[in-house]
Amino acid sequence: MFKIIFSLLLICSTLLVKAQHPPVFAAMRTDSNFVKLYDLDITLVKYSYKPNGVKFLVVHDNEDTGVKAGFDYIRWYGGELIDSQYGAVRDYYFTYMDDQYRIDPNAIYTEVGVNTRLKKNQFSSNEVEKAILSTGKQIVDFYDPKTTGYFLTLHNNADGGFGISSYLPGYDLSSTADSVYINFQMDGDDLIYVTEPRLFSSLKKANVNVILQSKFATNDGSLSVYAMQNNIPYINVEVQHGHLEENFRLIELAVAALKEHGLIKKE
Repeated sequence: MFKIIFSLLLICSTLLVKAQHPPVFAAMRTDSNFVKLYDLDITLVKYSYKPNGVKFLVVHDNEDTGVKAGFDYIRWYGGELIDSQYGAVRDYYFTYMDDQYRIDPNAIYTEVGVNTRLKKNQFSSNEVEKAILSTGKQIVDFYDPKTTGYFLTLHNNADGGFGISSYLPGYDLSSTADSVYINFQMDGDDLIYVTEPRLFSSLKKANVNVILQSKFATNDGSLSVYAMQNNIPYINVEVQHGHLEENFRLIELAVAALKEHGLIKKE
């Protein structure tokens, strides 16, 4: 019965959602935090409905399947979702002192990451790196992992470009992973990424594609590296663009894993 109801909900969402961001449904509340990175305006919008300790974070403004699946989860179970809105693109683009800059918003949480991943002019000011780190801090502070107790992020990827196989020995991201579990019945682009062995074990038992980040992962400025450095449990639900139903299913499993280990406390 739930399967039928959920399918109807997906159909309704498809018909109603024409803009990038899903419509706010009745009784949902919103709160916004505005971040200025020189000439780039970033709006962090927190959508809330029956807060229950579940809180999602979306850092890329072009990964809409995750936002829609998060909205569907909140509609059914309650929770909060923070959505980063800055122009429906993946990276931050901004200008300072006539120099143009570009950086992935999932590379702005450590000093090393910003320094190595910022696309910049060789004579650019170090003040820019400080401003980017400040932006990352504002995002973290708005999500407030000290109160929440974890990071739960939503990401999407393109078909065949990045997936579970990217972390296997001999592939680009193999050094990032401590352990990899594959369910060969799943699409390889749909997976969950965690930083703690206990979460990995729970999701392995659930028979889903799951990756455990290595303690020796390169400091790329990502939120998962920041979380590990600060001993904050991190879990990311990553699926291919358009895989809305699978996104919803993996979110349910991710939340169940967090609850199993007492990381989600009812508000």
